[in-house]
Amino acid sequence: MAKKHTYQTIVIKIGSSTLTTPHGTLDLANLRRIVAEAATLVKQQKKVIIVTSGAIVTGAQALGLKEKPKSIPQKQAAAAIGQSRLMRQYEKAFEERGIIVAQVLLTRDALADRQRHQNARNCLHTLLAEKVVPVINENDTVAVDEIRIGDNDTLAALTARLVGADLLIVLTDVDGFFMKDKKGAPFLVSAIKRINKAVRSAAGHSATQQGTGGMITKLGAAEICLKAGIDLAIINGRKPGLIAGAAQKKISGTLFTAKS
Repeated sequence: MAKKHTYQTIVIKIGSSTLTTPHGTLDLANLRRIVAEAATLVKQQKKVIIVTSGAIVTGAQALGLKEKPKSIPQKQAAAAIGQSRLMRQYEKAFEERGIIVAQVLLTRDALADRQRHQNARNCLHTLLAEKVVPVINENDTVAVDEIRIGDNDTLAALTARLVGADLLIVLTDVDGFFMKDKKGAPFLVSAIKRINKAVRSAAGHSATQQGTGGMITKLGAAEICLKAGIDLAIINGRKPGLIAGAAQKKISGTLFTAKS
């Protein structure tokens, strides 16, 4: 089956580093700018799903915590407070553009169990058919190790596979996937068709304090997507216009291309 010329169903993953200010608070201005770009895609009759981080940061801000919570109970408490506050911001920003949003909280068991997997897929397809934007996050308040997905890169990839998306856009705080030349100088890779040993060794580790992943989890997400025939784009979540470009297959970052 030939690849589609345009992307119709798009999952946008927004990382903590993209939604957090240097002071460790929710970056509301960037959230609203991303929502504006996502809303434009909806107006173009594309189906859009958002997978968002930021609940714990938002909750920690509400509690006046100076550092990100470290223990599981602290994280769950912050998530319980922050999830509704974060969702309220998405709801307000989309509502200004005439778009309804729906909150969807997932854990691994909801995607692994056959019946629950089917129920989740049917729910998301129904929302998309009604031009509603599902806003997805892991259910951190109740998740324990046995049912945790663990990072939103993986959650976004599993969501993209669940709904049969055409593209997963991963917004992060760098311009894409970097490798090193023979002299050790980093360079941006614009397209990757196969994840080989050299690509894996270049993934490295997260350089941010806010995120739970880094390029390793993004590479894992890419592997899930490529196996499912879904393209994945890594782009800078701070630069305007890149989401629209990615949706038109004009990637300013790195595109992992799935086979036909």
